[in-house]
Amino acid sequence: MIEDNEQNLYLLTFFLEKHDYEVSAARDGKEGIEMAERSKTGFANTPIVAVTSYAMMGDREKALEAGCNGYIEKPIDPETFMSQVGEYFNGKTSEDNKS
Repeated sequence: MIEDNEQNLYLLTFFLEKHDYEVSAARDGKEGIEMAERSKTGFANTPIVAVTSYAMMGDREKALEAGCNGYIEKPIDPETFMSQVGEYFNGKTSEDNKS
């Protein structure tokens, strides 16, 4: 996860780890790319999901055109966030991750 805001990083990490996702954190895009390049497992098939406060008309399209597989607007909705994330990771929902 690439997140420059400490509170957002904590919150998103909490949600993801609670649902059995493994989280590696980077503070900016450069650090995130470096982490991905050094990974032994590789990230070629890992979806990139923008979770962003950029929510103006056209921002979703810009994120997708830049190579993101998905787009979730901040502020996140705690009731639906894990289902939204799950759509991009093997089609899992938060219910699937509880087993």
